[in-house]
Amino acid sequence: MATKAPVKKANTDNRVIEHLNVQVANWSVMYMKLHHFHWYVKGPNFFSLHVKFEELYDEATLILDELAERVLTIGGKPLSTLKEHLAQATIGEAKGGESTEQMVKAIIADFEQLSDEAGQLADLSEEAGDKSTADMLIGRQEWIQKSVWMLKAYLG
Repeated sequence: MATKAPVKKANTDNRVIEHLNVQVANWSVMYMKLHHFHWYVKGPNFFSLHVKFEELYDEATLILDELAERVLTIGGKPLSTLKEHLAQATIGEAKGGESTEQMVKAIIADFEQLSDEAGQLADLSEEAGDKSTADMLIGRQEWIQKSVWMLKAYLG
């Protein structure tokens, strides 16, 4: 009878946890920004953008939950208050009064930043031996990049 290899414990590298928590904060802010845009979009593109913004904030909810659960899985504590999220986020809230084009451009800029940060965190996770976190982030990076492409195509 073959002996089983020992199960490798999930990575508990504090740098990975800290950077994952920044992403938890970012996606919380992104969720609210997308809701804000969903509620306040106006003009001839209202119907298409109202639906698109809802689609994006629904996905942001899933991403936020996935990130927070990964923090828990590797032994950390996810940020869980709005105060913490605003203090740690590297993206900003909606300003209010944005035009439709400004809303889409703001999402593109934030998504590009989130994609870059996901790639950097994937590299850090790999270096720390946490391939599962790296894989999760690379998958999310792919979705973000596709969303940026579509939003840019929308702008023309």
